Formats: sequence, C-alpha cells, structure tokens
Amino acid sequence: MARRAGRLSRARFWPGAITLIALGALAFGPIAVLLLHAGGEGGFSRADLAAIRFTLVQSTLSALISVLLAIPFARALARRQFAGRGLIIAFLGAPFLLPVIVAILGLLAVWGRSGLVSDLSQSVGGPVISIYGLGGVVLAHVFFNLPLVTRLLLQGWAAIPPERFRLAAQLGMGPRPVFRLLEAPMLRAVVPGAFLLVFLLCMTSFAVALTLGGGPRATTVELAIYQALRFDFDLGAAARLALVQLGLCAAVAGLAVLVGRPAEFGRGQGRLRRRWDAPGGIWPAIDGGVIALALAFLLPPLGLVILRGGAALLSGMPPGLWPAAATSLALALSAALLTVAAAMSLAMLITGLPRARGALAEGVGLLVLSVSPFVMGTGLFLMIRAVADPFDWALVMTGLINAAMSLPFALRALVPALTRVEADYGRLADSLGMRGFGRMRLLVLPQLRAPLAFSAGLAAALSMGDLGVITLFAPPELETLPLFMYRLMGAYRMQDAAGAALVLLTLSLAIFWLIDRGGRHDAAT
Repeated sequence: MARRAGRLSRARFWPGAITLIALGALAFGPIAVLLLHAGGEGGFSRADLAAIRFTLVQSTLSALISVLLAIPFARALARRQFAGRGLIIAFLGAPFLLPVIVAILGLLAVWGRSGLVSDLSQSVGGPVISIYGLGGVVLAHVFFNLPLVTRLLLQGWAAIPPERFRLAAQLGMGPRPVFRLLEAPMLRAVVPGAFLLVFLLCMTSFAVALTLGGGPRATTVELAIYQALRFDFDLGAAARLALVQLGLCAAVAGLAVLVGRPAEFGRGQGRLRRRWDAPGGIWPAIDGGVIALALAFLLPPLGLVILRGGAALLSGMPPGLWPAAATSLALALSAALLTVAAAMSLAMLITGLPRARGALAEGVGLLVLSVSPFVMGTGLFLMIRAVADPFDWALVMTGLINAAMSLPFALRALVPALTRVEADYGRLADSLGMRGFGRMRLLVLPQLRAPLAFSAGLAAALSMGDLGVITLFAPPELETLPLFMYRLMGAYRMQDAAGAALVLLTLSLAIFWLIDRGGRHDAAT
C-alpha cells in the first residue's frame, strides 16, 4: 500500500526527526567516544579473529537450521486443520518472550550434563551429554528462533489468496506443482528476511554465549566486547569489534535484499481457507509427526522450568528475590513507555516521507539491532562520568538501551498499521481540518491502540528478561531479576535459581499479556 506523499506538518516532522537524530547518536556516538578515549591505533588479536570466526559460524548455522526446520513445521501447520492448532500457533510467540536466562536453565534441564537426555543416554550405556560450546549456542538459538521463523512463514502462507489454491485444484495440480508455483515464490520472498532477522539476533546475542559458550574457543563478538570492557577496559578493541559487528550485519542485510524477491499473487476475497493440495494417505501422519517433533523440542524446557521452579518456591524463596523483581518491573515499564513514544514519533515521520526517504529512516531504526548494547552503555558511561557518578545512572542507562533495542520490533508493528490508517482515513481527516494533537487523539491513537499495546507489552517483556548492560554497571547492592538469577547460577544455587526463573517467567509473560490485552479490549483495529 502506497504511502501518502505530501508536505509534512511541523507537529509530525519534528518529533520524529529529533527521535531519529537521537537514535543515530545513541547507536553510533558511543563508538566514536570509545575510539577517542582509546588513544592510538590497534589491530585485531588472535582471540578477536577467533571470536569473529565463531560468531559468523554460529550465526549462520543458527539462522540456517532455524529456517530449514521452520519450513516443514510451518507448512504442516498451514495445510492441516485440527483441534488445538490455534493454541499451538499462539504458543509459538512464547519462546521469543521467554527471558534468555530462563530458557537456558530449561535447556540445561533437558540437554545439560545432569539433564533428561544425558540421564537417558547413560541409562543405555551412552556418554554424558554436554551442550557447552558451539553445539549449545546453536541449540539455544534454534530454540528461540524456530518459533519466530515459523510465525513469519505462516504469515507468508496466509498471504497467498485461497483462490489460488482452489484454481490449482481445479487444474488438477498436485502438491509438487503447487509448491513450485505458489509456495516457492512466497518462500523466496519471506525466507531472506527471516534469515536476516535471525542472523542479526544471533550475531548480537550475549547471554547465550556467556552461559553456554564454554570457553575462549566459543566466544562471540558480543561476548568479546563485554570481556574487553569489563576485564581489560580496552576501549579500542571494543570499538573495533563493534564496527566489525556492524559491518557484518549490514553486509548480510544487503545480501538479503539482493536475494529476496517479492511474491506477487494479487488480491483475493479472503474467504474460508481450504488447502485442496494437502495430500492424503500417509502425508497427514507425516505432517503430524513434524508438528509433534517440533513441539517435543520446544515444550520440555518450558515445562521443566515450571515444575522445578514451583518445587523450589514451595521450599522457600531466596532472599533478595522480591526487591530484584520490583527493580525489573520498574525498569520494564519505563522502557515500554520510552519505546512507544520513540516508535510512534518515528513511525509518523516514516509514513509521512516519500517511500525512499521513509525506508532510509526506518533502516536507521532497524540498524540499532546491529550495535552492541555494551558499546552504547560504555559510551554513555564515559560521557556521564564528566558530570556525575555513572553508577548512580545505571538503571537509567539500562532502560534507555533496552528501549532502543526494542524499537525495531515496535516499528515493524506500527509503520504498516499507521500506513493503513493514513491510506484509509488521511484524506478525510485532511478535508475536516484535523491537524496536530486533535488528529492524533481522535484518529491515530484509537486506530493504533492494538499495535501500540503490543509494542509496549513486547518492550516491557524484553526489558524484564534482559541480561545485558546491567551486568557492566550495576553496583553490588543493585540487582535486576535476571542478574539476580545469573548470580545464583554462578554460585551453583540451582534450586534457588529455578525458583527465581519461574518468577521471572511469570512476570515477563504476565506483563506482556496485561498490556497487550489492554490494547485489544474494545479497540478499533
């Protein structure tokens, strides 16, 4: 749907322009600050080069495996109707909201040295299973991203008009011609973007490499940046690694744009969907087996977190749990408000600009995912140190960076929705003289209530479970719930960590559900 080209009002232009400038400064300013403070030039050490190689390998493997596994899973869900299908599709959003540290605890309970798989292996005379190193990092990333890619592919299948499948059936086409003529073009349009998103998420992943990396041979660029800042305080090395990370992500993004091709199916009536090409015979059982295997991989870690966490909480809560939970809640709500305000002003700017300029502005917002939050935090630390004690601002810096890292997801929800609002009601609003705050209050906000609530809930949940910048700057007396849980795991207090994990899981899912439901209740969508 084309954006409305025209002259932007000041009320619409300036908030978005200021947000865009601030976002660019937050993303790229700290890298410049680190280079200025580093003093002198330097190259990459052997450890840095090893971290770059490992990051490329694990990001590529994680994205490739996630996409390859998601295609048959999504295809089985797309062409089969059965009881509980809607519940399964709804569950696919849970791993993405799951705090990373909680998911890792669940994965260790299944795949760790004392986990279910290892116990089963030893019972039949097999070896002890270890998931530390490359295998563990890839396993955790696939666990997080397989559901995300599956949801993206399901949206792609849903975008194919039902009339195309009906016409294919009338022409006597079987599953192979339908795949070649309808599904393959859709996959070519959707898969590059899905691969890029997973690659970016894996490239900048921190908590997974920190807990499952298993040593210097399994160090990612993000973890190397953390080590350079926390243990060596080598600002130059951190800045150089951040630039490499940014360049790699930009290169993969450009490649995805070149490979991807839009799938043009035209418009349909969107009536009751039926997959006439779904083969019978043994194929329903095969599709059912694919769905069952995917759920067998995704469900046990979450189930064990709930079971073991419930047992741990019944035996008593670890001291310091609730103050850490309160700190995380305050941080999550602040990050959510800041994310929504920034995303809304930036979306207004993007949809009001011509398509090319709007895409460039949106690209700056999405590029934030490629910048290390540790570099952002350290740059802010150095700038604040000149006027105040930066440790007193640890929560403020963490909330600001959490909001910036959530902004790309909020933009993906708001920009298409705001484009539709302007296309449907913009000319009528112009003819009625609706401008500025009145237009925002009477037209935009009621129509965008649902995506705004979704964006706020997602930002709150992601911030609630974040284990990142706070590990660098939190004084000993200040803890968020993920940091509290990580310190319990580091002290081998696994039972207490399981109880904290259940509390963190419950709060993360609850805050997303409450905010998102508030936006959908009686909302005009």
